[in-house]
Amino acid sequence: MELLEQVGFAELTIEAVAANAAVGKATIYRWWPNKAMLVADAFMSSVVRETRFPDTGSVREDLRAQMQRLAGIFRGPRGRIIRSLIGGGQSDPELIAAFSNRWLIPRRAEAFGILQRGIDRGQLPADIDRNMLLDTLYGPLYFRMLVGHGPLSNTFIDDVCDAVMSGVMLNGSKR
Repeated sequence: MELLEQVGFAELTIEAVAANAAVGKATIYRWWPNKAMLVADAFMSSVVRETRFPDTGSVREDLRAQMQRLAGIFRGPRGRIIRSLIGGGQSDPELIAAFSNRWLIPRRAEAFGILQRGIDRGQLPADIDRNMLLDTLYGPLYFRMLVGHGPLSNTFIDDVCDAVMSGVMLNGSKR
């Protein structure tokens, strides 16, 4: 992660990682088939604890707290890494696959569990479109991180979470 933060994804080489770790390139390739998977795993391991969902008793507050932690990561040095992964992945199928498999899919699986907990508690309609709900909540965070047209502040997170969750509760799952 230190090397990645210093040079960025494009300039990072397996040779440099191996030298920094005082191992041979073969050792790196034994565990990771390519740079994209290595970077995705390094990023994931650096944020996994911070991005876990709490259990406050309220699905809205669980989501809000997790979104605020994620926004904090996006605002910091690791935000540059995730921007590089997403940006580079637009022309590199291995990179976007690594991002999806190592970051996006596991995070969404955990979020689905939180949404199910909200359904079980009667805090969300049973037939809510979970993918749509997550896309609506998290899309603005990724948009602001990638485009940077406005601050990714805790106030913004609160406003997004309140607007989306209030809409869900007002409209149920009408389609």
